[in-house]
Amino acid sequence: MPDNRIFYDGDIYHICNKSISNYHIFRNNTLADHFKTTLTYYNTTAKQIPLSKALKKEFTIPHIMNRHKNSIVFVLGFCIMPDHYHLLMKVNHATFVSQYINNIQNSYSHFYNKINERHGPLWQNRFRAINIEDNSTLLHVLRYIHLNPTTANLVSLPEKWSYSSYVDYISDSSLLGLNKEISINSIKYLRTFTENQIDYQKTIKGIRRKLLE
Repeated sequence: MPDNRIFYDGDIYHICNKSISNYHIFRNNTLADHFKTTLTYYNTTAKQIPLSKALKKEFTIPHIMNRHKNSIVFVLGFCIMPDHYHLLMKVNHATFVSQYINNIQNSYSHFYNKINERHGPLWQNRFRAINIEDNSTLLHVLRYIHLNPTTANLVSLPEKWSYSSYVDYISDSSLLGLNKEISINSIKYLRTFTENQIDYQKTIKGIRRKLLE
């Protein structure tokens, strides 16, 4: 079924999707690295050959948060978890967004099924797209995304999770200037804003889980 959701240039969205049956489809560095490459490779309005063919040639993958005029989206944040992903993005070319996400998921499904000798769907549902309408919500969503690994007790601090934009932000302060939509002007403030909520986010998750039991 074609995806007919409407996106708008300049709007910011939280995109996420989860694996079918909670499979750990990003269970190791090789798989997570490939998905991150997929996110970056297909983020262009220029015509692309399939990533599987491109990988047989020599080419350079830019930083995932680099911006150029052909970028379909500007990546503001991301996190690749063992069984799902989060992508916080600002739309640059709205008509290409649904196809971009579908290209990512289809390409990764093909890659994962091939190396695991499996068949069938990999994703639980269509991807979710939530419009972020104000700056306060944007900052809280970014923090939520960055705290996913600590909330799941995979690491003690978000910076210890390699597959998250938190690592990029705290190691490269220029990203705070590049992503002007993020109204945080120092790494120190970003750390405080994020890491002071680690325990609270774990508590909230625990309460929600108990309510659903």
